[in-house]
Amino acid sequence: MADKDLYPAIEPYDSGFLKLDSLHEMYYEQSGNPIGVPVVFLHGGPGAGANSTHRRFFDPAHYRIVIFDQRGAGRSRPLGDVRDNTTPLLIEDIEKLRRHLGIENWFVFGGSWGSTLALAYAEFHPEQVRGLALRGIFLCRKSEIDWFLYGMKELAPEAWRKFASHIPAAERDDLLTAYHSRLMNPDPAIHMPAARAWSIYEGSCSTLLPSPETVSAFSADVLALGLARMEAHYFRNNIFLPDNYLLENVGRIRHIPAFIVQGRYDLVCPIRTADDLVQAWPEARYHIVPDAGHSAMEPGIRKHLVAGMDRFRERG
Repeated sequence: MADKDLYPAIEPYDSGFLKLDSLHEMYYEQSGNPIGVPVVFLHGGPGAGANSTHRRFFDPAHYRIVIFDQRGAGRSRPLGDVRDNTTPLLIEDIEKLRRHLGIENWFVFGGSWGSTLALAYAEFHPEQVRGLALRGIFLCRKSEIDWFLYGMKELAPEAWRKFASHIPAAERDDLLTAYHSRLMNPDPAIHMPAARAWSIYEGSCSTLLPSPETVSAFSADVLALGLARMEAHYFRNNIFLPDNYLLENVGRIRHIPAFIVQGRYDLVCPIRTADDLVQAWPEARYHIVPDAGHSAMEPGIRKHLVAGMDRFRERG
């Protein structure tokens, strides 16, 4: 994959685990400029975790780059644990990390589920947000969850067939319940095959053109288990917020500088959702990438995300 649009690879200057409660510990890291302008990266999923490439969206000479794995995801411990795992708790985790690092306010950058969490965090804590960078908008409405579970078969029938075929035909009318029961089973012989099937399905639909590298990454055990288990958990619980909460409360954040990047052919989070958000938030800068799907690594999406964060440099 060409990555010329990204900043050079860097290593963290600080990393550690933040105790969240009696069960969860959250991995976090800082890179870039220790006295720079803070930006926090919110990964997708929920449950996907962050990786070293995510540091590269930001100018390391300007930004103090904060990356963390949400509870139950990636390097946070315990992996894939849905106990005490809700959107309000994730929002409080971000605040706990901000206070722990002594940061007054920061830019918030998130794609896919990261855009969901970024919007929720900003609506709860607008005074802590300098600006929002959002990609592949997901508001977790019932129509969007139904699209993920069933609608994508209209454009990706092969991927959907593999996804659905993991579940016996008699249970396919409610794929979410069927997958949830398997993903929560304590036996790895049951939950890991289900996790891989779910995660590979999402990975297969994340890029405009087929990407074996993306599918391979989504099939890895840590990503697959965190992603599939957390997504099923949050989808079944409507992300633990009232219906349409994020869109109905966008008035709380319309004063915050923001840009939105959306792939025209995003299968996972179709453009209709981004359009709904922009109609409610006309002040946000909106970029439709005409030759891109869902992934942040799509060339056009990657380019616009970096450019948007470069523009934010002018705001200090």
